[in-house]
Amino acid sequence: MILSFYRMLTSLGAPLISLYLMRRLKRGKEDTKRFNERLGIPSIDRPVGKLVWIHAASVGESISMLKVIENILKKYPGWSVLITTGTVTSAKLMKERLGERAIHQYVPVDRVKYIRRFLEHWKPDFAIWAESEFWPNMVIETRASAIPMVVLNGRMSKRSFERWQRYPAIIKQILKSFSAVLAGSELDGQRFSELGAPNVSAPGNLKYASDPLPFDENELEKIKLEIGGRKIWLGVSTHPGEESIIGEAHKILEKNHTGLLSVIIPRHPERGGEIATELAGLGLNVSRRAIGQKINPDTNIYLADTMGELGIFLRLAKIVFMGKSLVGTGGQNPLEAAWLDSAIVFGPNMDNFEDISSALLKAGGAMQISNPTELAPTISDLLTSPTECEKMAANALNLAKSMADIIEKVMVALEPFFTKADDGP
Repeated sequence: MILSFYRMLTSLGAPLISLYLMRRLKRGKEDTKRFNERLGIPSIDRPVGKLVWIHAASVGESISMLKVIENILKKYPGWSVLITTGTVTSAKLMKERLGERAIHQYVPVDRVKYIRRFLEHWKPDFAIWAESEFWPNMVIETRASAIPMVVLNGRMSKRSFERWQRYPAIIKQILKSFSAVLAGSELDGQRFSELGAPNVSAPGNLKYASDPLPFDENELEKIKLEIGGRKIWLGVSTHPGEESIIGEAHKILEKNHTGLLSVIIPRHPERGGEIATELAGLGLNVSRRAIGQKINPDTNIYLADTMGELGIFLRLAKIVFMGKSLVGTGGQNPLEAAWLDSAIVFGPNMDNFEDISSALLKAGGAMQISNPTELAPTISDLLTSPTECEKMAANALNLAKSMADIIEKVMVALEPFFTKADDGP
């Protein structure tokens, strides 16, 4: 009943959807050159042969799918990959990281007309949904097109689980559309099962299988020269409110750590200007990478407000604070830092990565703080104790390495779906 109402609402609400998209376009949250893709209108032709469609909501999900895409293309030479995401940032990332036989398109807005247009053009033989973004019309229309679907790296946070429990009929109908759910952890799998998902297994979290982030060696060397012998720490994937927390922490830290450089890498680089203004208001000297400002001896905060350069900065610092864990909810993926030998600090809000954060804490590869006032003393302890810092970093790296075989388990679980499609017409 509610799903029928949703489908009717998204059909009749076309003018409001168009207004919403136009506002996003004006704010730079939509791609002006490829906007039609959001309406289900393709920008390129469908490749000949078998096609697997992978839907990943945003940056984190799409990164976790890169290893899967690499293995699919290697193992199944007759197949091409279509990956859809919904953000401009993820599209830029995919453009940089995808190889031959892999295509990126923006996911169409969840309106029946757009979804049908998308499916009629691409005609995928198999669909993989990354993690937990279930758009009802897209699920229903894909199922109606007799396209087998699998949830991969399925994630069901406590908050999402409790929310879906209030709408059991809706989530059960959505999950029954999938042939299988490959959960990221046993806890995620248990939650999917309780909500009515069929054929649930838990091969493991694909974020463990990611390769160390790429980097530009020339840029790394340039920044090293600018930093010189200064102590450095990072605030990674920060969200609004966390930059000022880091700024205040810097003011406390520099009293005992002369010459300290704090580097902030915001989750959304387009916020660079407002972040710089906010930090300057705290009396801090800020240099912005996006506009070519260098790290000077009097630079307190280096704002790395660019795309695709996290791999550089994670190779420069051994202490990393993970954003969206003190302000907001859910946290960010700490494994990118773990793979590059960093001691990791995060706040109490790590619901989206509860299995990874718990494993890191248990392994001694991370520290968890409960509020913003604990950030400065925790970072200070690590700056003062390089041996302890190195031990934490080694523990984090060892944990990441110990789980790297997850990709092999995932590919074994996916094999029957590729084999069945190959045997079909």
